Amino acid sequence: MTKTVLITGASTGIGYETAILFQKKGWNVVATMRSPQKASPDLQNVLCLDVTDPNSIEQAIATTLEKFRSIDVLINNAGYSLIGAFEACTPEQIERQFATNVFGLMSVTRAVLPYFREQRSGTIINIASIGGKMAFPLYSLYHSTKWAIEGFSDSLQYELEPFNIRVKVIEPGPIKTDFYGRSLDLAQKPGLTAYDAFAAKVIPNLKKAGETGSPPQKVAEIIYQAVTDDSKKLRYPAGGNAGMLLLMRKFLPDSLFSKIVRNSTIRES
Repeated sequence: MTKTVLITGASTGIGYETAILFQKKGWNVVATMRSPQKASPDLQNVLCLDVTDPNSIEQAIATTLEKFRSIDVLINNAGYSLIGAFEACTPEQIERQFATNVFGLMSVTRAVLPYFREQRSGTIINIASIGGKMAFPLYSLYHSTKWAIEGFSDSLQYELEPFNIRVKVIEPGPIKTDFYGRSLDLAQKPGLTAYDAFAAKVIPNLKKAGETGSPPQKVAEIIYQAVTDDSKKLRYPAGGNAGMLLLMRKFLPDSLFSKIVRNSTIRES
């Protein structure tokens, strides 16, 4: 029987390329997004799903089950990035960062779990980042959300294992998507200029890393591998030299790794 995958944040980038890849592999693909009217015609089954709206989540899941009778894989991909000095972030920006990247992911997961438990199978793919294991300047809130996803996934795998439900974490490095454009939110506080010189050095270097990053198709391929390898492997580095960077962070002392980050980001571009 053809399996079904539900993907959040599938309008562009990693989510879109993942949907296209699974379609090519013969899966039933439900590509969800906040604005389905803007969806590419290449996507076969598009639904509205806003991860911050519980009603939207329930409706998308119900529609998927009505059409395909089951959901075999959930890919939690929806997210966005808030960049800037923490002091400049508004309470609304802080709330949105966590509501989308953490609480939204948890809400979709919680809504799907009853169906996975009932069928005693399922795979949950959480898109984290190398930024869930290491940190770069001006990303304090984004990193906070990705570290949360890492910890959430690490613990969740144990409680779901008795139901034959697998949890897997994808850790992309710099990827060439609109993550550094449309999906980027810049924190700015009127009258606060103390961080301007620092940001002027850092932001061009961060954007350059994205512009020279791996294509999102590389991450889609790793996601497909994670779904289909029948293993209990938890973490999968994906593109953008992710594997090498994660190894460096794991084995280098904090002082040396921090020096590398400073030298690569806090300099004139």
